[in-house]
Amino acid sequence: MDFKQCEYMVEIAKENNITRAAKNLFISQSALNQQLLKLEKELGTQLFVRSRTDWHPTEAGEIYLEGARKALLIRQDTYKRIYNITHSGKSELKIGLTAGRGIRMFTEIYPALHEKFADLKICPFEMGVKSLQKALTSGEIDLGFVTLREDQRTSDDYRKIGSEEMCVLVPRLYPLCAKYKMDGDQLPVLNLKDLQYEPFVLLSAASTNRQIIDDIFAGAGFEPNILMETNTTGSIPPLVAANLCCAIVPRYYADISNPRIATYVLPNHPYWDLCITSRKGAYITDAGMEFIRLVQDYWDRNLIKIQTN
Repeated sequence: MDFKQCEYMVEIAKENNITRAAKNLFISQSALNQQLLKLEKELGTQLFVRSRTDWHPTEAGEIYLEGARKALLIRQDTYKRIYNITHSGKSELKIGLTAGRGIRMFTEIYPALHEKFADLKICPFEMGVKSLQKALTSGEIDLGFVTLREDQRTSDDYRKIGSEEMCVLVPRLYPLCAKYKMDGDQLPVLNLKDLQYEPFVLLSAASTNRQIIDDIFAGAGFEPNILMETNTTGSIPPLVAANLCCAIVPRYYADISNPRIATYVLPNHPYWDLCITSRKGAYITDAGMEFIRLVQDYWDRNLIKIQTN
């Protein structure tokens, strides 16, 4: 298989449009179309069903694309192995990061990674977990930092970095706060039913955290009164502090020193995992392994702080 043709066909399939694919590939539409016609003539069959608004693969096209994607991933891993032992050629590390904590983590560990691999091109991408998982499978990124429950993992490889409990945030002025007290340094255990009629702010339905929160409410036996939804976890505590709503957030975002917010845990202590994920069986370079080591060290230090903040 011709790797260039593989790249061309995969891009057409990705965009479902030859015009956009040509633009992404920095070639003319006519040149891309000629490559497609040449390949179809060679194979003796049509690879795409054409229309003005939608190009989708034929049955033969799906077979070709499956092989093309595998070939491109094999080439990618092969080049990584060679660059890793020769320290030559174009070497880069593409990392997918969750919003908020992922970017803050990367900012802190980047200097050490860059110092050890000064010639390496490091490319961070901020994205949601589900988008990150798709990008990993397609080879668009090499590694990803994700926060998710075990049943939300794909068939790719996951390295567990740590676990984090979900906490309930309640405006301190709410009367129910008077009946829950700290037990030493342990957060009080809240009966979520006490908040059945209170407004909540939740993450968007597309997030892995929202699925966990929905399951928490289902287990409590009621549907929450949703005041609003957001795509950013960091924006939730200020809304609670403003006495607008309650929330369920990962412990990372719960600041028990905030006098305007009361923080609680739940009886069954729901949690999710912090993981580094890589494509199933993919080769990880020395730089990739160093990134994983730095991430582990970062969270070994910070998860302890989070539990005692």
